[in-house]
Amino acid sequence: MNMTLRQLTLFKAVAQHLSFTRAAAELFLTQPAVSIQIKQLEGHVGISLFEQIGKRIFLTDAGHQLYEACEDIFARIDSLEQSLNELQGTIKGQLRLSVVTTAAYFAPYLFQSFAKHYPEVHLNLSVTNRNNILERLANNKDDLVIMGQVPEHLQVTAHQFLPNPLVVLASPQHHLVNQDRISLIQLSQENILVREVGSGTRLAVERCFAANNVELKTNIELGSNEAIKQAVVAGLGISVLSQHSATLELNAGMLKLLDVEHFPLRRHWYVAHLTEKKLSLVSRTFLEFLLKEANRVM
Repeated sequence: MNMTLRQLTLFKAVAQHLSFTRAAAELFLTQPAVSIQIKQLEGHVGISLFEQIGKRIFLTDAGHQLYEACEDIFARIDSLEQSLNELQGTIKGQLRLSVVTTAAYFAPYLFQSFAKHYPEVHLNLSVTNRNNILERLANNKDDLVIMGQVPEHLQVTAHQFLPNPLVVLASPQHHLVNQDRISLIQLSQENILVREVGSGTRLAVERCFAANNVELKTNIELGSNEAIKQAVVAGLGISVLSQHSATLELNAGMLKLLDVEHFPLRRHWYVAHLTEKKLSLVSRTFLEFLLKEANRVM
């Protein structure tokens, strides 16, 4: 076959987005240029890679097989690049990092500080929920992941690198603001807003209530920290979130910390990878940076 890496790069982008327009924008090309290259690639392969139904496009069976091959090809190229960099002793190349949504509030600051020392390292950052992080970790999609709770069902190596206090938040007008040593029983009578099932923060809160034989009543479930913060600000209820996720709102006086027994919950952020994974020089360098510098940066 006479397919080129350039054509495979374009195909991979279209397959990921299932959109010629979005793939073209990502690669700073025009849509017709991408379409021409895909047509040429299909000519080399001898079969259609996409089919259009209405206004949407889908991968054909051949497209799915080529996409899986692309992932193998580009993973091997990345591995080769990392090996060559290590032979040269240079710290450059791509760092694939996945973080749970709450960690997105501080991860950019850490990488920005890291990039000052290693400007030739390029970050590929994925921000997603805990369930997706676990799936990515199990399938070795990333070099490193940042999460608040280490999975028990996977063989991973994890390092604590930053405190992650979970605090109880309320609007400034809430009747519990300025009260001292609020009990969990008192708190359980309030409208408590929680993250989706599987969230690390929610798991920690459920365990805290269960350990103290207090029932946690959850009437409203929201899928993001931002949605929860806006709901709390609006007076819809109270919630428990990582203090890192509410720094701006606390400093602006939009949210208040409640003084609740057993809180803040003392947790930590972890950087993790599969135990059998061989870390690249870039990954090892970033891991060492987190362990030594994260507290200072934050």
